[in-house]
Amino acid sequence: MPRILAIDYGIKRTGIAVTDELQIIASGLTTVPSETLMSFLQDYFKKEEVISVLIGDPKQMNGQPSESAPLVEAFVEKFKIQFPDMKVIRVDERFTSKMAFQTMIDSGLKKKQRQNKALIDEISATIMLRDYLSRKMI
Repeated sequence: MPRILAIDYGIKRTGIAVTDELQIIASGLTTVPSETLMSFLQDYFKKEEVISVLIGDPKQMNGQPSESAPLVEAFVEKFKIQFPDMKVIRVDERFTSKMAFQTMIDSGLKKKQRQNKALIDEISATIMLRDYLSRKMI
């Protein structure tokens, strides 16, 4: 069974999470510099079968697009051109960074480790994917 991949796209770096082959467990995969994301994805899609990609939809508390929304939209368009056969699913990413930070605290990571923004991005992508899977199974 193919995997589902989640992308928490950012200006500098992008967090990536992926399911297991049974699409039950969401796990952090890595964080990559955003400028190398497309080549990373191209290599990953050659190695692993992926059925769909979740991409975070940045919104403000009132539901309006956040200031980073145009950047993410440009990435989504570029992604669709590069991978036209890949199903893209947009998911609300509000609170994922805060939830990721809280997860780090709950996991007992020291303050220095919690300042690792790359880890926060990877955990955020994992949270998006986990939430998607839990809704999908209902």
